[in-house]
Amino acid sequence: MSPDTYQPDPRRWRALALCLVAGFMTLLDVSIVNVALPSIQTGLSATGSDLQWIVAGYALAFGMALVPSGRLGDARSRRGVFALGVAVFTISSAMCGAAPSALWLSLFRVLQGLGAGILSPQVSGFIQTLFRGRERGRAFGMFGATVGISTAVGPLLGGLLVRLGGVEHGWRLVFYVNVPVGLAAIALVRTLLPAPPPVTERRRQSLDPVGVLLFGAATVLVLLPLVEGSSTSLASRPWWLLAVAAVLLAAFYGWERWWAARPRATLIDLSLLRVRAYVLGVALGTVYFAGFTSIFLVLTLYLQSGLGYDALLAGCATVPFAVGGALAAGIGGRLVERMGRLLVVIGLVTVVVGLVAVDVLVGRIEGAEGIKLALPLFVAGFGGGFVISPNVTLTLSVVDVQHAGSGGGMLQTAQRVGSAIGVAVVLTQFFTDLAQTRGDYSSALSSSLHTTIGFVLVALVFGVIDLATGRAGRPGSGHTRRPA
Repeated sequence: MSPDTYQPDPRRWRALALCLVAGFMTLLDVSIVNVALPSIQTGLSATGSDLQWIVAGYALAFGMALVPSGRLGDARSRRGVFALGVAVFTISSAMCGAAPSALWLSLFRVLQGLGAGILSPQVSGFIQTLFRGRERGRAFGMFGATVGISTAVGPLLGGLLVRLGGVEHGWRLVFYVNVPVGLAAIALVRTLLPAPPPVTERRRQSLDPVGVLLFGAATVLVLLPLVEGSSTSLASRPWWLLAVAAVLLAAFYGWERWWAARPRATLIDLSLLRVRAYVLGVALGTVYFAGFTSIFLVLTLYLQSGLGYDALLAGCATVPFAVGGALAAGIGGRLVERMGRLLVVIGLVTVVVGLVAVDVLVGRIEGAEGIKLALPLFVAGFGGGFVISPNVTLTLSVVDVQHAGSGGGMLQTAQRVGSAIGVAVVLTQFFTDLAQTRGDYSSALSSSLHTTIGFVLVALVFGVIDLATGRAGRPGSGHTRRPA
């Protein structure tokens, strides 16, 4: 559909609300489980390896499913794939809550991650197809607020549920809380989400099964060394898998070119790899999420293990970041149409300022640290609100709406890989410094923040390059492509 024939769907804002609620659930489960791990360890007598796979299994399946499910939504029925993702996520959440052992919980978490990966790219796909111009910026602003709030509020909600359920069984509520929300979302799918055009009105597209297998296997091999291994040594991780992943990615690229020449619809639109705005936007999102995700993990460790905060109080400390991010995301959605990539650059600078302030205060304040860190965390969160959704808006503005799912899936896959990189590097640095300083949590947090700030500065470099080249464009049409 061209912009000239675009007719806004009267249900679009209600459809967006449904998508954001479902997306919030899947992103919340990335961070909410972290504060429940001690409860899981007590309730299921889980080992350290068990806990690692309870976290890693979700991340692996999530990342693996994003691009193929985005392509499936593009080629068949985005509403149908969305409903499938919500159903898988809801059922597996109930199974996680009822898990009788750590092994079963790990397996159910893989299934839960698969449901999340099926659902997530449909959200950005619906935003691309349902909205245009400034409305799209507002919609992605709300999406960015959802991402920021879910990540930052996860520890708070997890801590509250663990306290309500008790040490041995509180972790089960962390999973059960998804069930009523998921059931309500399934009931509303047919009412609020637009149906795809009849098959007679659209060309039946290939699902590219070989491309799906190659890309899915490569994604798992990239993520595996990042989510599995010692938290005190990067050298012990199976990095040789990255070489195998590189071979599979090369084979994937070759297959996609051959498949496109047939001509058949490919898993990803290869022409996007020649679009500077898209490539730089994906690179920026990857590096920013490497820093963004790891902030909450090391801060929670500092407050809980270092200062003796319980899970609920540690979660409360992240609320200022979430509030700042939510406020800025709403503002950013309205400004991105006018300011373009400059808004993202301003946001990244603000994040750096906030994190530097946190680093300066750590170790120099005594008592009520969570309260005294509130202002710099609010500043960092406010800056983050100008980064996530505006970057998504600008990056996907060069993606044709017919490839909205796979284009958004690629971007989200890159963000998941970035998150895994950040957690692997920053967490290892945190524990290494902790061992070297004989338990100085302030020093460990400070050194980790230096690396986190470094990731954000690298993202800033990508933003400045895109801004300087003048190729980022404005997200108005959603169809303009500028080859690199």
